[in-house]
Amino acid sequence: QVQLVESGGGLVQTGGSLRLSCAVSGSIVSVNIMGWYRQAPGKQRELVAALTSGGSTNYADSVKGRITISRNNTKNTVYLQMSSLKPEDTAVYYCNAVGVVVNTKYRSIELWGQGTLVTVSS
Repeated sequence: QVQLVESGGGLVQTGGSLRLSCAVSGSIVSVNIMGWYRQAPGKQRELVAALTSGGSTNYADSVKGRITISRNNTKNTVYLQMSSLKPEDTAVYYCNAVGVVVNTKYRSIELWGQGTLVTVSS
C-alpha cells in the first residue's frame, strides 16, 4: 500500500528551526507535486509550500523567507526546512502528494500524510 510517512515535528522555541520530512512509502512510478499544508486549532487547513517535480515552488506569503521546501525525486521525499519560527506557526503539518502514479494503467492518485505536530513556544 502506498502512503506518505512524515517525521520531524516537535516542540521548538520562538526563533528556532525544525526540518520536516515526508517520504512516499511503497512502489510508485512518479509523483508530480509534493507539498505541506498545516492546520492550526480552530482554523482551516492551509497550504504552506509545494514543489513540482520540475522544480516550481509555491509558498504561502506568511512563510516566505523563513521556510524552504525541497525534494529528492529519486527517493520520492520532500523536506520542509523551517527557521525563525513563530508561535503562529504552531499547527499540525500534513504532507501532500498530487499526481502519484502507482501503475501507468491507472489514474494518478492523491495522498495525505497522517500529520505531524509542530509547536512553537513563546
